[in-house]
Amino acid sequence: MFEGKSIRAVALDNGLVELCYDRQQSAINKFDIQTVNELKQAIAAIESHQGLKGLLITSAKDSFIVGADIFEFTELFAKPEPEVEAFNLSQNEAFRALEALPVPTVTVINGLALGGGFEAAMTSDYRVMAEEASVGLPEVNLGLIPGFGGTVRLSRLVGCQEAVKWIVSGKPCSAKSALASGAVDQVVPREELRRVSLELLNRAIEGAEPWQQRRENRAGQARNDLQDVAGQREKLARSRPHEPAPRLALDLIERAAALNSDMALKEEAKDFAKVAKTQSAASLVQLFINDQFLKKKAKEYASLSDRPNQAAVLGAGIMGGGIAFTSASRGTPVIMKDIAQKALDLGMEEARKLFSKQVSGGRLSQEKANTALASIKPVLEYHGFDKVDAVVEAVVENLNLKKSVLAEVEALVPDDAVLASNTSSLSITELAGVLTRPESFVGMHFFNPVPVMPLVEIIRGPRTSDAAAAKMASYAAAMGKTPILVQDCPGFLVNRLLTAYIVGFLRLIHDGVDFMEIDRVMEDFGWPMGPAYLQDVVGMDTAVHVVDIISEGYGDRMAPGFRHALTLMVENERFGQKNGKGFYRYEKDPNGRPKKERDAEAVTLLAEVQPNGPSEIPEAEIIDRTILPMIIEASRALEEGVVGSAIEVDMALILGLGFPRHLGGPLKFADWQGLDRIVAKCEHYQQKFGDLYAPTNRMREMARLGECYH
Repeated sequence: MFEGKSIRAVALDNGLVELCYDRQQSAINKFDIQTVNELKQAIAAIESHQGLKGLLITSAKDSFIVGADIFEFTELFAKPEPEVEAFNLSQNEAFRALEALPVPTVTVINGLALGGGFEAAMTSDYRVMAEEASVGLPEVNLGLIPGFGGTVRLSRLVGCQEAVKWIVSGKPCSAKSALASGAVDQVVPREELRRVSLELLNRAIEGAEPWQQRRENRAGQARNDLQDVAGQREKLARSRPHEPAPRLALDLIERAAALNSDMALKEEAKDFAKVAKTQSAASLVQLFINDQFLKKKAKEYASLSDRPNQAAVLGAGIMGGGIAFTSASRGTPVIMKDIAQKALDLGMEEARKLFSKQVSGGRLSQEKANTALASIKPVLEYHGFDKVDAVVEAVVENLNLKKSVLAEVEALVPDDAVLASNTSSLSITELAGVLTRPESFVGMHFFNPVPVMPLVEIIRGPRTSDAAAAKMASYAAAMGKTPILVQDCPGFLVNRLLTAYIVGFLRLIHDGVDFMEIDRVMEDFGWPMGPAYLQDVVGMDTAVHVVDIISEGYGDRMAPGFRHALTLMVENERFGQKNGKGFYRYEKDPNGRPKKERDAEAVTLLAEVQPNGPSEIPEAEIIDRTILPMIIEASRALEEGVVGSAIEVDMALILGLGFPRHLGGPLKFADWQGLDRIVAKCEHYQQKFGDLYAPTNRMREMARLGECYH
């Protein structure tokens, strides 16, 4: 009847037709322009079928349809808003035609039905779902709202309040919950799906099911059972201040409830186009694309080198225990070695605590936790190191000590073992100088806390082999981390960019700006914590050490050039949360967590490094003077080949530092602002505050040519 590259329509017995989604040369089905066009053609063929009585809609894949093709969004969203709206309406014609077929329809949801997949399922009169399947409308996670009728059809199926809950959360819904809400009609074992669906379709054909009445209900108004709309708006404004999509979805569902479905679909198309043009949508769609890029890179590393069979960690304690847990929990056994029994005990206790959390959270069975914990072997000597193929050195951040430990262990492991140093600032090139096999040595910078933070920087020295880098990148990926390869330089990538940001912050304090105001502005900007609070969490002694080492590596352009607040804090033994006082004062809350409080002593103390006294400047200038140095340093790192792509720069900052996701990373933010505007600002601040704000020649050229990083 119809055979396309993504869809086929086949005549069955007794006037039934099956519309099957089966994307060729792909493990999944998704909606792209081609699939939607094929859907229109298939519906035309079905409508003309003689003796048509009913339609069964299925998938030949393990899932139903996982959503739209996100890679098509970038080109679409670059168009003017009216064109986006018109395109959306034209695509919706296929869904409306499917909904208007003059016979009953049943969709068989055999697996994931997300976004456009679930929107397509909602066009049918009935939905039968496998017990293990899940459905949902996750568009808000991309900064969007549903665009194929999701806000309209779901609110008419389950009521406005439940529809808002689904759409605003963006979370998938289990079969049990979908059935309870009325979003699907039956839930059955997978092996019963086809039989039950055909029985339901035949009952509808025979008149035993009120499919025409269901259509009338879908075509009319929604059940407006929304509660405390003002309160919901206020909650969203607090919890997701930078994401317009959830609030827009709420407003749309409330507004469209009183409209018939045709008018409501037009309202949805308008709002979809509106939200598609926001910075949040541009950034979050870019992050999806970035994530796919990094997953592909991880597969490439795995194709070049297998993950380790037996790993070892040198140095226990909290960091070593966290690395050992992360390795063992993902199936790579690990020897944890230290020279002190107390440190080993602390490392093992950290691993036990982390496994216990996995069990209590339902993410791991007790049996599997016990097995994984038993795969961590604590030792005081180098027992078993002749069998390891990967070693992560995680002793204290001391260059000479690390050199000594690395040289010692290199002589004990097999010749094909790869060594890595977990360091945040020390030179990989210098550490490699003590080794006889520098080609088998990399940096492996974990972020703290190790079990939580997703990023691992794999740092290549000048003699690091491709095989060694791939081995440790594969190991990181096997741990569930996102590895990003960078070349050795002071601070590598993340801490290099962070230092530029912190030096901008220190200059603001030097110029008299209140650190609490800086924190407020940057948290409003989207950072999880402001720069002052961040230094307290990191520890002031650690922070000043890292800033001094890294800024020294880049000479005058990054050196503060004045006595700054971090040095002052350390001189006065204000180390942050570790001793209860830093920029802020800390006391334990009822759960034992440090609670931040204003500290008048810190304000008074900081006057010593503010030669011109206190000053107030606009919020926009605070943002510029902290973010622009980060953008410039990101550009330099990319130009110098420290990192391979703008995608890896932005993802490293998001995954390693918590750069605001709705901004997409420093280089995506620069794209949105426009390089011409960014360069003009840089040149303005360079004249006032020096070369920390000096744009590169390449940035100037990109601005002149209207180029972007992404």
